[in-house]
Amino acid sequence: MNEFNLDQYLPHLSIDCVIFGYEGKELKILISKSKLGDNFWALPGGYIKKSEGIDKAASRILYERTALKNIYLEQFRVFGHETRIVESPYNEALRLGYLQYDATIFTEEVISWLTDRFVCIGYYALVDIQKVTTQNGEFDELLEWRNIQQIPNLMHDHNSIVEEALTALRLNFDAKLIGFNLLPEVFTMREIQELYETVYERNFANNNFQKKMLDLKVLERLEKKFTGAQNKAPYLYRFVKK
Repeated sequence: MNEFNLDQYLPHLSIDCVIFGYEGKELKILISKSKLGDNFWALPGGYIKKSEGIDKAASRILYERTALKNIYLEQFRVFGHETRIVESPYNEALRLGYLQYDATIFTEEVISWLTDRFVCIGYYALVDIQKVTTQNGEFDELLEWRNIQQIPNLMHDHNSIVEEALTALRLNFDAKLIGFNLLPEVFTMREIQELYETVYERNFANNNFQKKMLDLKVLERLEKKFTGAQNKAPYLYRFVKK
């Protein structure tokens, strides 16, 4: 990193992304372990360039971490409490971390800018985990998928952001038919049902669920999935956008 040009970014405004993935019947999110402190975990995020809109900034931040473009992305809430960041218990450790990282780049002016109050625009994204190639950002020691039920203590108010994102996801999951973004292109009816049961943390009656999905007329039925057992192969489906 050659410099951190404050004039390039909008002050006091940031983006944090809750990136949802689904794997092994588990709903997961991508979190970052920071280089700047001891066991500091956070959501992938970043700042907004003066030359870009907020949606474009969110897409750029996601691409930098996942190497994916055209991700399903939705803004769900703004987080702007008057003490946000400013009174964070992480601030002193972060100040020290910036200085140790490179004191010539992170001057007192830059550090004050970074640790001042920020209004955060929260986005959630839905990805097929198998298509993600995680890429560390400048201050990421590593990026890791974690089960939504096993999220560690995150920096600042990021745990609250995750909770709000999960609430928004559940509200929109059925109404906007966005769950298919978490699945591979081709899937079985059982795999769709398992995804819904994981997201909503409850079981659905098989016949009712299948009827509901088929009545939506958004699924194209393909050939059966070969399993080696006679007469038991389930049909494969793919999502067809209206």
